Amino acid sequence: MRISTQTLFDNGAARIADAQAALYKTQQQVAADRRILTPSDDPVAAARALEVTQSQSLNTQYGTNRGYAKDSLAAVDGTLSSVTDLLQEVKTTAISAGNPTLTDSERASIATSLQSSLGLLMGLANSRDGQGNYMFSGFQTSTPPFVQTASGVQYQGDQGQRLIQVDATRQMAVSSPGQGVFQGGGQDMFKTLNDLITQLNTPGTTGLSATLTTANSDLQAALDNVSTVRASVGTRMQELTSLDNSGTNKNLQYSQTLSDLQDLDYTKALTDLSRQQTTLEAAQKSFAQTSSLSLFKFL
Repeated sequence: MRISTQTLFDNGAARIADAQAALYKTQQQVAADRRILTPSDDPVAAARALEVTQSQSLNTQYGTNRGYAKDSLAAVDGTLSSVTDLLQEVKTTAISAGNPTLTDSERASIATSLQSSLGLLMGLANSRDGQGNYMFSGFQTSTPPFVQTASGVQYQGDQGQRLIQVDATRQMAVSSPGQGVFQGGGQDMFKTLNDLITQLNTPGTTGLSATLTTANSDLQAALDNVSTVRASVGTRMQELTSLDNSGTNKNLQYSQTLSDLQDLDYTKALTDLSRQQTTLEAAQKSFAQTSSLSLFKFL
């Protein structure tokens, strides 16, 4: 079989081109620190890497969501801690108001102090979070949950609980409807204080003992109710910490999987690079030698 000069020339040029392409690809892999530069390099691994990357991105978003949830729950817990302190002070004041040696004027002075406490309680009940949303209005985050009316303090929020997706299969409530917090558990904090203030502003002691007994009972019920809500908040915050730990472990697993799929084996790559450079040089030298044969000289 006779091989033409053009065929020899084309074959030599093709070998050089192939060697250059292989060398260039390896150089790109080393520069990018990646084994897979395009999906065609390893379709199966590339598809798997895409799935893992998407899962890792979702995991990162859940982590961000958990941060928001922690902030929201911490704000609720902080407010309820202040409510607890306030109620305990009011309870102590109510007990002291039962002192039989107090005069009408002294009881009226206590009523003035309790009126201030009622204002503070209203302020806490209408607290806003870091985004300016009312914490205890349910879904009505732009509406103050409690308003003073002629018939007493009224709740104007709803019973909704704002939820945040904190994991693939977990949505967590980050708010508590104010009605259940401040007017639940068989008592109404605002009414309890109002009734107590009214009694202490009334001259004489008629009905005082019964009012103080009811107030103390209601204040204890309010404290127990707030404690229950805080316990629920604390449980959710502990769960978030557990989910954070799980999320960190997942992220490490995703990163390791991506590394296994994509990262370059430097030892092999450098060996390939050396071999490919040698192959290219040999192909170039062979082509040059072939081109100098007399057969080419006659072209």
